[in-house]
Amino acid sequence: MELRIFTEPQQGASYDDLLAVARTAEAAGYDAFFRSDHYLKMGDGDGLPGPTDAWITLAGLARDTSSIRLGTLMTAATFRHPGPLAISVAQVDRMSGGRVEFGLGAGWYEEEHTAYGLPFPSTGERFDRYAEQLEVITGLWRTPVGETYSFQGEHYRLTDSPALPKPAGRIPVLIGGTGPKRTPALAAKYADEFNLPFVDADKAVEQFGRVEAACAAIGRDPAEITRSAALVVCVGRDDAEVARRAAAIGREVDELRENGLAGTPAEVVDRLGTWRERTGITRAYLQVLDLADLDHVEFIAAEVAPALRG
Repeated sequence: MELRIFTEPQQGASYDDLLAVARTAEAAGYDAFFRSDHYLKMGDGDGLPGPTDAWITLAGLARDTSSIRLGTLMTAATFRHPGPLAISVAQVDRMSGGRVEFGLGAGWYEEEHTAYGLPFPSTGERFDRYAEQLEVITGLWRTPVGETYSFQGEHYRLTDSPALPKPAGRIPVLIGGTGPKRTPALAAKYADEFNLPFVDADKAVEQFGRVEAACAAIGRDPAEITRSAALVVCVGRDDAEVARRAAAIGREVDELRENGLAGTPAEVVDRLGTWRERTGITRAYLQVLDLADLDHVEFIAAEVAPALRG
């Protein structure tokens, strides 16, 4: 099983904070560094120094790291128009030497839209726009050099776009979420990976089953889609260290054991093994909430990751 680091910078992180985590993760051998795409903190805390833009951050990391893969869980379709977003992501991919992965979601956090003057349509319209964005962005990327791309949708219209720049290579597309109908259908059509964030294994089994059914409906092999999950992580050498790390992120150990990955390395390896057996995931995004605790990142790489390889 691959382990990836997943951060939530809107809770309070500078670019330098994120760079330190990304470089630590790279040196420790993690497969990828991902971040959320939010403009407003959630819950307690002041969120200082304030939000950092996901793709500006990843552009910096593209130059300040050398091997770790980079991506978003998930870029919000409500934040950007698809044409400029396709340009930004392709440029960051080239800046990184082809290390970008592109997670796109419909957007859900209404308060951040209100706070920064962004329209927040109904759920139905957000998914309509999301579907069109997936078609436009992937269409722009796959248009051969020298040809043009046009699209006439309800929300977006492109005419004779040169469809440039091109990514360094084919950018994997990540789709995720628990929507019962449209989400699995979009995953079957566009996704290289389907991610389930912060759900239990029972719900994951149900949703992966829906994605399989959606693939069957269009004649796609569901094995082409990587299965992954995002889970908050809190690992320690002993119960005292687990408790200290849980307190640092304002969580209870028992709650983290039930809803995330908490405990000693052996406990976390066992829980991830159960996830793999029950759901078929081959990739886990470890949500690291205390970005100053770089020892945590290194400790998991040294004590958890080796038991999950092979």
